[in-house]
Amino acid sequence: MSLGKEFKKFVARGNVVDLAVGVVIGAAFSGIVTQLTEAIIMPLIGWIFGDIDFSNWFLQLGEIPEGYEGALDNYEQLKEAGVAMIGYGALITAVINFFIVAFALFMLVRSVNKITEDMQRKAAATEDSSKNADVPTNPELDVLKKILAELRKDGGAA
Repeated sequence: MSLGKEFKKFVARGNVVDLAVGVVIGAAFSGIVTQLTEAIIMPLIGWIFGDIDFSNWFLQLGEIPEGYEGALDNYEQLKEAGVAMIGYGALITAVINFFIVAFALFMLVRSVNKITEDMQRKAAATEDSSKNADVPTNPELDVLKKILAELRKDGGAA
């Protein structure tokens, strides 16, 4: 089989398309989580703990260039000026983003598992409904089932 045909066969599989859709939705979800963290959660944390702004938490490694007129506690301005720094505040924000995404995925998987279990339970109950006395059945069908069972027992047709 040629490489082109193999690739078409690979791409035509449902799993690849599902994966592509998942990646696109994941990227969109990542944007939502980033905005949720930056616009709502981090300001709330800052408000609760006394105006904490994680984005400006950094460790300055290099010298500030001469002629720099920006704020000495502004990570973005110092970064643009070319100062070597470790921005651990951005790491804290990324960790919070991770936990938000992980919790959202946990809730999604939990919901899907519950729905799947409910469907399996209903399917199992449907399969055994003829044996369950609580499930109403058609009396005519019951008589026909008894006749069929008797015919099979006596070695008759069926």
